[in-house]
Amino acid sequence: MAQNDEFIREVDEEYRRDQLAQIWQRYNGIIIAVVALVVVGVGGWRFWQHRQETLAQEAAVRYEEALRLSSENKSQEAQAAFETVVKEDGGTGYALLARFRLAAELGQQNAENGASAYDALAKDASVPALWKDLARLRAAWLRLDTSEPAALRQAVEPLAAPTNTWRHSARELLGLSGLKAGDMDYAGRWFDQIAADRETPATLRQRLAVYTALVAGGPVQATQ
Repeated sequence: MAQNDEFIREVDEEYRRDQLAQIWQRYNGIIIAVVALVVVGVGGWRFWQHRQETLAQEAAVRYEEALRLSSENKSQEAQAAFETVVKEDGGTGYALLARFRLAAELGQQNAENGASAYDALAKDASVPALWKDLARLRAAWLRLDTSEPAALRQAVEPLAAPTNTWRHSARELLGLSGLKAGDMDYAGRWFDQIAADRETPATLRQRLAVYTALVAGGPVQATQ
């Protein structure tokens, strides 16, 4: 019985070898091509990964240099450096950071120029929605002293929704717009929302004490 089993196993293995040989003879060209494509694909992927890492490192160096110039109050040099990052590092993520910093640099020199740069970010289809909202908010902050209250509120109120990441800053800005316009009811409504939100940052709660005191004092009356 054992001899029969051994014989059957040997015949079965021989049959499988014959099948594999036939498959190889018929499809060896296709098999070689598929293996070659896999090898090339893996090699190309590895090269792309290495290239992206190299580009990101180079972009990081350029971005850090631009930040250093900004910290040294070398505005013109910093703006030029951020513009270089935007032009040369479009696929690394540093380009988006550089565009935000460039808008901030412009805003320090001229509020409307900075706000316009943020407007461009907010309208750019390639910018993620989260960062578009941030650009809208920063543009509104720069226009707080110049924009009509109605226009500013229309732009910022959607950002103050309970689910929006930037709601805390948006509510503060809306409250300040109310204070600036002497509309204490409007200001108080947004400051109340800040107070009621459990996730309000501690630093904003500290400022809130000042804001609520101003609301309680009422509009400032002009004196002769």
